[in-house]
Amino acid sequence: MTRLLPIVLGAVLLGGGTAAAQQIDLSKGGPIEVTARGGFEWRENQQLVIATDEARAQQGDTVVTADKLTAYYRKKADTGATPAAAHPASTATTPAADATDTGGNEVYRLEAEGHVLISTPTDQAQGDHAVYDIDQAVLVLTGHDLKLTTPQDVVTARDVMEYWSQKHMAVARGNAVVVTTDGRRVAGDVLVAYTRDNAPPAGPAPAPAIVTATPAAAPSDSLASSGKLERVEAFGNVEVRTATDVARGDRGVYVTDTGMARIVGHVRITHGENQSNGPAADVNMKTGIAHLVATPSERVNGLIMPNDAQSATTTGGAATTTGGAPKPAGKQP
Repeated sequence: MTRLLPIVLGAVLLGGGTAAAQQIDLSKGGPIEVTARGGFEWRENQQLVIATDEARAQQGDTVVTADKLTAYYRKKADTGATPAAAHPASTATTPAADATDTGGNEVYRLEAEGHVLISTPTDQAQGDHAVYDIDQAVLVLTGHDLKLTTPQDVVTARDVMEYWSQKHMAVARGNAVVVTTDGRRVAGDVLVAYTRDNAPPAGPAPAPAIVTATPAAAPSDSLASSGKLERVEAFGNVEVRTATDVARGDRGVYVTDTGMARIVGHVRITHGENQSNGPAADVNMKTGIAHLVATPSERVNGLIMPNDAQSATTTGGAATTTGGAPKPAGKQP
């Protein structure tokens, strides 16, 4: 069996760092360790390293696996700062590790191809192809079965999935859907989901840390370290589902704390065989109740199907009743 050869490249360190509760994020600084069963191809003139066959890159708790990984690197800018301590794997005596100028290079772009899976202890993203821009802290996923999974929700898309970790934002394009763990569902041509850091758990103040030459990793609470879904903005063919109703429109926004969704533009609410139309609607995702909102210039209207043999049609406040054909005299049951 081919031995896994480790290679360590320094990652770019952005000014100010990032919040501890960021999810999938390779821009936090420090080395990225790359291993592969098929070995490495080092293209020094192009300043890139290609790892193939069960390729794996890891920085902290963030792990990227794929059939092929390409790391693009460059010379570090001379900031005058003391270089960070080398990753323990950089002390290996393999030719690949020796060839790496850990102190002088930094990875600024990571590209993954084939069976891409990017994970942390709490979050997971998957697709056929991924590009991670470390300078911008942006992950772009394309291919089939695009999915971003967190402890609170699952986001899927047909065309593109973007993950902006520092902006706490995910963008899903093409038949995009977000489903929360409690069954709330919002769909649209484009969804923009915003998260926020969870508040740290209450408790006694921690004891002062003892700084050593090689600090140990602090234990973390997986759920506390994952961002909480704050709101979802939807554009184009928006659909919000509750247990009893389906509301559709042109645009919408859903706020998780209130459980309310507002839909605007050619709104249609379907409840069984009943349908109502209007310029806007408020949907309570907690109670499942959808409410049409009229405007001074536009009235609401609907089609109501009662449960008896008659059918009633209501449009703009006017109601008419229609029944079946009259039965011939003498033929009554």
